[in-house]
Amino acid sequence: MKKDNLRDQYRVNEKIRAREVRVVGDNVEQGVYLVSEALKMARDLQLDLIEISPNAAPPVCRISDYQKFIYQQKKRQKEQKAKSVKIVVKEIRFGPQTDDHDYNFKLKHAKNFLEEGAKVKAYVFFKGRSILFKEQGEVLLLRFASDLEDYARVEQLPALEGKKMIIMLAPKKSSGGSVKKVVEPPKELIKRADLQKEKEVE
Repeated sequence: MKKDNLRDQYRVNEKIRAREVRVVGDNVEQGVYLVSEALKMARDLQLDLIEISPNAAPPVCRISDYQKFIYQQKKRQKEQKAKSVKIVVKEIRFGPQTDDHDYNFKLKHAKNFLEEGAKVKAYVFFKGRSILFKEQGEVLLLRFASDLEDYARVEQLPALEGKKMIIMLAPKKSSGGSVKKVVEPPKELIKRADLQKEKEVE
């Protein structure tokens, strides 16, 4: 049987250990009472005495229907969880001289990550003198973003951080229906890289 942690979190009625409690609730005279008096007040209203702030001095108790109280707490927790959805960031690493096979393999992985709702942090790692190819790394990341344009929007264009050039991509389908503006990769940079490649081949 699954344990209900929320139910175990609150002391109710005779389980309340304090001698005196501060009573709150609807249709009750709020104030500090002996726990026996507070219990009588709850029973007279056919409700429960629920300890909601055990560390207060004296502890705070609410007179309410316990089942309804737990339901509302669960609903509130669910709403908070929905608001604070954990954002997963998956990293994909390239070298400045990444070949087509490796590139396509990583592109496929990125598509899967984005479809699962994760963000993708793609970066080119420059070892030693390979930092001289930083423009090539920038173009590789822009091409990567361009190839993923059906799946992702660019949150951060390529930026050099130490030995890494990083681009941040987020899934295009955003929760809550708000669509953020997509940053289009500068195509002239990609063209410039292609020209540079052709010169290198010559």
